[in-house]
Amino acid sequence: MTDPQDDTGRDDGDSSGATTPQAAIDAEGEARTRERDARVYEHTAGDEQDGIPFIGAGPGDPKLLTVAGRELVEAADLVVHAGSLVNSELLDAYCADAETVSSIGKDLEELVPLMRDAHERGENVVRLHSGDPAIYGAALEQMDALEHEGVPTYFVPGVTAAFAASATLRTQLTLNEVSNHVAFTRPQGKTLSDEDDHISEFVGMGDVTTCIYLGTHAVAETMDRLLAEGHDPETPVAVVYHASWPDEEVIEGTIATIGERVERAGYRASALVLIGDAVTGAGYERSYLYDGWASRGSDDGADAETEADD
Repeated sequence: MTDPQDDTGRDDGDSSGATTPQAAIDAEGEARTRERDARVYEHTAGDEQDGIPFIGAGPGDPKLLTVAGRELVEAADLVVHAGSLVNSELLDAYCADAETVSSIGKDLEELVPLMRDAHERGENVVRLHSGDPAIYGAALEQMDALEHEGVPTYFVPGVTAAFAASATLRTQLTLNEVSNHVAFTRPQGKTLSDEDDHISEFVGMGDVTTCIYLGTHAVAETMDRLLAEGHDPETPVAVVYHASWPDEEVIEGTIATIGERVERAGYRASALVLIGDAVTGAGYERSYLYDGWASRGSDDGADAETEADD
């Protein structure tokens, strides 16, 4: 049974008056449903803003940190980072003058006061997530807890692993007449129930490139389920371990073969799984954009819109 709370989200039973992270998250979520944050209309993703930035460090290679992210970490006094998920070379290169703290093993009750107190002391605080914090980053709960404590926060996008993997494979995630859609997903397990695992549905659509995060340990199990549900065993699959890191490795196969190959390699984490015909980069049709159709009788604005839709 939880302690009773007043409408500020502070625990009545806590003599310090401290806000629990979950109460703060609930309060911020409720406020968000009542009124949209004005900062949504005042800033774009590239703006430097007041408060603590939650930065995507990219997939691994320090060069894939964005310019905005690099400028912020170089100016930081405290960098709270995602442990071994962030390449230590990035920390060495850009955070040499900052205190660095790994978030691995720390819960919200420890992380939020750590960042809040440093911010209130006037320090430049950065929260560094792997990849892009918008993809399985668990960033918003930290931001909401900080915002409820009066500490402003904002996102700085990063390069997610799926994009690094597609670059390594020298293909696109979308290809004309091959893949019109991209799905970012994860397999069933402790966090996701089997009812909420939609990998089979995505693969069954045929023109979807399915990108599986947090599923390296379950590649064989996932492929066995796809086979049992009648999916084409020859559907291409690629597993990119440590995309863009020095020890990156690509394992290629099909729904029928990839599970055994990944198990033989011994990888249990830190790989991105891609399923679909776009994995091979073969069989696509020429787009409309560069066949002359897009430029005939159109102005610059129409050309730009066509290119965006390609």
